[in-house]
Amino acid sequence: MDPTHLNDCHLIDIPKITDPRGNLSVIEKDLLPFSVQRVYYLYDVPSDAHRGGHAHKEQLEFLVALSGSFEVKLDDGASTKKVQLNKPNKGLLIPTGIWRELGNFSSGSVCLVVSSGVFKEADYLREYEDFRLFKGR
Repeated sequence: MDPTHLNDCHLIDIPKITDPRGNLSVIEKDLLPFSVQRVYYLYDVPSDAHRGGHAHKEQLEFLVALSGSFEVKLDDGASTKKVQLNKPNKGLLIPTGIWRELGNFSSGSVCLVVSSGVFKEADYLREYEDFRLFKGR
């Protein structure tokens, strides 16, 4: 059984350099507990749409609201919690074996996803029952 649980999901502060000309935040190699292999972003998501709806067997992900806001519902197979992301200098670390659903996107929101692995369909648990079996529940 995978030992990952909701306490392993946590917010990480991204260093912020404040300047009168505009702020700058940087994600460097020591900020995350994994080597970055893939970066992608979600945008133009309708407010009533949902993204995610899966878990990963091996990949870790780090989500950042670059613009606007959205909600992340996390599920470890035993309990759930919701995290609101709305600051470009805070990101949510999601380890392996955590089901995630993204929703309540504000207008103009952009979700950056930094991942520990390249895309592999075999790494995805796309059906909730498969996820529960993976978790041993």
